[in-house]
Amino acid sequence: MTTSAPRTRVVRRPVHGVLLLDKPLGLSSNDALQKAKWLLRAEKAGHTGTLDPLATGVLPLCFGAATKFSQLQLDAPKSYVAIAQLGVTTTTGDAEGDVLSTRPVAVTAEQLAAVAAQFLGPQEQVPPMYSALKKDGKALYEYARAGQTVERAARSVEILALSVAFDGASEANFESNSAQAIVNPCGSAIKITVTCSKGTYIRTLAEDIGAALGCGAHLRALRRTATGDFTLAPCVTLAALEAMPEDGRLACLLPVESLLAGHARVTLDADNAGRFLSGLRRRVDLDDQPAVAVFGTQPAALLGAAHIRARELIPDRLLSPIDIQQILENRPHATV
Repeated sequence: MTTSAPRTRVVRRPVHGVLLLDKPLGLSSNDALQKAKWLLRAEKAGHTGTLDPLATGVLPLCFGAATKFSQLQLDAPKSYVAIAQLGVTTTTGDAEGDVLSTRPVAVTAEQLAAVAAQFLGPQEQVPPMYSALKKDGKALYEYARAGQTVERAARSVEILALSVAFDGASEANFESNSAQAIVNPCGSAIKITVTCSKGTYIRTLAEDIGAALGCGAHLRALRRTATGDFTLAPCVTLAALEAMPEDGRLACLLPVESLLAGHARVTLDADNAGRFLSGLRRRVDLDDQPAVAVFGTQPAALLGAAHIRARELIPDRLLSPIDIQQILENRPHATV
């Protein structure tokens, strides 16, 4: 009789910071988070907004004290590059669904530019049935998988920047004259480059662009290129993280305050820092500010986030003294 070797139990530890992950194709955001959490042996972790399994790109992962500020990235604008297939619609709005319809495509570059202008700015967008939004306590995709369609209220979103052009790989098969309509019964691909507000569904945007062009479309590929101030350049892949020694993985973490890069900065002396950490308002000789990152001087460390109103510094989110001590002992970066 053979016995299997006992599983090695991962000893968790306090880890604080932000990991900029380039999420791989095929993994859910939570699967990617759990893998990174296991590699870092972190006690507490959370992500900052989901990417579908078919999407790749920037996924900031928050560990320890950074989870207190993850909402800032949930609310931040996002940028994407998407490839949409014209002439074919699917049940899910992407390449995973069954084909609903096929139509010939007769589209010019001028039409693409006009459609891009049409979708720029504030929009009312109906969420797709295949989404995690809930109705009556049940995710919409559960209704969809059961063959049910339920009423969804349109949501206000904003398209901050948008360009739509023929995808180079597909355009090479057709006339390059921009005034020449592309006629292809199997459809042709377009590249959508977009920066948008939170809550925008790029699948729905691709479908709406296809409908406006009169031929329909579905999303074939999606890559997030930025969320807030975080871009692809510093992102690390799971494969690269796995290949690193443990110290190398920790060195990939950005400090917690990287989530507060757009905040005004206030530094408190030791006495005021202690009172601020206990939740008390402090008098400051500063104008009103909606978002402030508060630091101490002894030691020099992030204390939390606040706002200033009527010359009062009002705490919003506070780090615990234990968090601060652990960050000071273990942080791989000096405080910025």
